[in-house]
Formats: sequence, C-alpha cells, structure tokens
Amino acid sequence: MAGKANSISTIFSLDIYKKYFNKEASDTKVVKVGRWAVIISMLLAAIVTPALKSLDQAYQFIQEYVGFFSPGVLAIFLLGMFWKRTTAAAALAGAILTIPISTVLKFLPQWTNGAFPDYPFLDRMTITFFAVAAIMIVMSLTRPKNEKDIHTIETDPSLFRVPTGFVIGSLIICGILAALYSVYW
Repeated sequence: MAGKANSISTIFSLDIYKKYFNKEASDTKVVKVGRWAVIISMLLAAIVTPALKSLDQAYQFIQEYVGFFSPGVLAIFLLGMFWKRTTAAAALAGAILTIPISTVLKFLPQWTNGAFPDYPFLDRMTITFFAVAAIMIVMSLTRPKNEKDIHTIETDPSLFRVPTGFVIGSLIICGILAALYSVYW
C-alpha cells in the first residue's frame, strides 16, 4: 500500500500539479500537494470499495476496465516505436479515442437492446486496438511530421552495457529457474 501511495503522490504532484497547475511550486508545496493527493485518493477508494463487494470476481472487473485504455496505449507504443512516420497528433488522438471506442463497444449491446453483438472483453480490446491503430495511421499519413516536430532521442550505448559477471550470473539463474520449472511444473 505504501508503494501505491507513493506512486499516487509522485504522479499527481510532479506530473500533473507541477507541470500544469503551478510550474513555480516549491519542493515543500509539491510534497504537501502529494500528501493531499494520497489522502483524497484513499478516501475515494474507501468510498468505492463497498460497491465492489457485489462483484463476482474483482480481478475480472479490473481486467475489463483496464482494457478500456490499454489497447490505445499498446497502439501508441507499437506505432511510436516501430513506425517512424507516427505523429504526435496521431498519438494524442489515439490516447483520447481509446476510452470512447471501448465504451461504445462495451455498452452498445445494451443501448441497442441486443441489436449489436456483445463481444467478450478480449475481443473488444482487439477491435479497439485495431481501430485506434487505423486512426493513428490515417492521421499520420494525411498530416505528416514537420521538420520542427522531429525529436530524436540520442542515447549512449555504454549505458546499456553490463559487466560480464552480471551476464554469467543472470544466465545461471535463468538456467536454474528453467530446470526448476521443468521438474516441478
């Protein structure tokens, strides 16, 4: 729970509050805002938790609603990493549209009294992924990057080198784990 509270505090105070609301906030102010973010989020969790006891399986509930935004995240990641023509506008559109597309696919069967098929959540995630990816591709092709939009990240390859002893130790541990899994599973 401490790790979750720390994540909530850090994400809200640094990534939202300091970035968008008060860029000149002191470290003391950012820490206070982070503490309040944790308190408010824990109160919201305490209010929402009793409603969750009516669920058959909490894990299935979590999976289903994480599936509302994860297809868009995957599309943004894959296109951003492996297709150089992807634009920032296309990525933003993908991030914004993934939840509405997922919501329509989830609730359209109820809204149309069964006229639209009720897909399982994995199928809805797949459909959402391809829809978001298609939208991003069309946007990137119709409005290509400007020269000023190109931001390349330069990395030093030496940052990714590890000592030989570490590699050998890692291989030994992986071998032991593979042996244990093959014997006891």
